[in-house]
This record gives sequence, structure tokens and C-alpha cells, in this order.
Amino acid sequence: MARTIVVTGAESGIGAACAEAFGAAGDRVCVIYHADAEAAQRSVAAVQARGGEAMSVQADVGDEYGVDAAFTAVERTWGAADVLINSAGLNMSGVSVRTMALEQWQRLITTDLTGAFLTSRRFLKGRGEAPADASIIHISSIHAYAVRAGGADYCAAKGGLTNLVETMAIEEAPRGIRVNAIEPGMILTPMNARAQSDPAYRQSLEQNIPMGRAGDPSEVADLAVFLASDHARYITGARIVIDGGLSLMQALGA
Repeated sequence: MARTIVVTGAESGIGAACAEAFGAAGDRVCVIYHADAEAAQRSVAAVQARGGEAMSVQADVGDEYGVDAAFTAVERTWGAADVLINSAGLNMSGVSVRTMALEQWQRLITTDLTGAFLTSRRFLKGRGEAPADASIIHISSIHAYAVRAGGADYCAAKGGLTNLVETMAIEEAPRGIRVNAIEPGMILTPMNARAQSDPAYRQSLEQNIPMGRAGDPSEVADLAVFLASDHARYITGARIVIDGGLSLMQALGA
């Protein structure tokens, strides 16, 4: 039976790959995008080409009213969502704390952490109180725990997301709603545009990955499909790393 899937940040990168993967599973997918309507339509077309139904809705995940309107549009068309994939996010600024503007800090926290809270809350409200099989999957990062200089904004947001995921997992388990996080390492998405366009730069990064290569968005999407499936029905509150072993290399040079 087809499920209703909401994917934020679904116009590109991991979000677009997740939308397509759920389309291949025969699901109905709502592509939530921030600004690029043409890219969102490409994601819609990719879902449909794989056999799923699709619609697109514009929303800023950091805006409470925009999130509510997006979920209302989904519910009017297909009913309450069964799965939320929260992939919308901004990358780290590369600016140190001592020079970071408050606006930069707030911008990233609003999208990467508050956005996860708002979309999760609206998803849960839409489902009501009755127990049912449902799933929330947040696309986090290995930088939730493996911090980098210049990444205080991003690392703080993803660290906070860890605690949000674990708290919701406890709260929603009695209702049958599972909440998990996927923590990717280096994935070839628009966030890593330089690695996609500059082979030498990409190789300099990949040499730090035990598996010797960056990941593909489809590999993260496959994991999301698994976590939303019956095969993962006893998994909640988990943080699943998908990074080719990169985060195991933290102590190099110690």
C-alpha cells in the first residue's frame, strides 16, 4: 500500500535522492523546496518516472506558518503523512566563533535545528494521538560529534539535532512512531560543489576516507528507505553513520 512521504530539501542532493528512492518504492512523495521551483519539478518528475506519485510545495522550514501550510496541502491531497524525511539544511560557514555574525549563527540554527523541530512537530500533530506505524528520519551529519574549526554553527545545530531525535524517539515510541538520524560524511551533493568540479581537491579529501571515495546521495537514500520500512520496525532513537569510515580517523596525528 502506498505511503505518503514528505521530504524537505527535496529539490537537490540527498533530499532529491530520497524523493526518487521512495518513488521507486511506489509511494506518494511531497517535494518540499525552499526557492528553486524548477529543481523541485525535476524531483517531481524523477519520482513519477520511478513509478510514484508526486507533488511539490514551497516552504521555508524555519517558518512556523510556512511549515503548517505545507503539511496542510499534503493532508488535503493525500491525508496525514506516514514518513517525514528532514533533509533541508545549510552547510557550515567556515567562520570562527570570534568573527561569526549573530545573523549567520541564527540563520543556520533556524534552518538546521529549528526547522527539524517545526517539521517534526507538524508531522506529529497531523497524525493525531492514535498509535500507527510512522517514521521520522533526520539527515544529520558526522559533524554532530566530529567537530571542525569554522563549523560552530553547523556542529551545534547537528549536535542539538541528536538530542531532539533521541527525545522524540522516547516520546513517540508508545504511538508506534520511530525517530532516527542518518549521519553522512562526505557525500557528493551541491554542498560539496567544489569536490564535484575539482578532481584534485576531491582526491585530497577522499584520501582521508578509509573506503577511498566519497558517498553518493543514492546510498543515503537507500538507508532512509530501509529505516522507514518494516525491516527497521524495532529501530528508534538510532544515529546511523554512513561515511566510508571517515569519522573513525579523528585521532590521526595525535
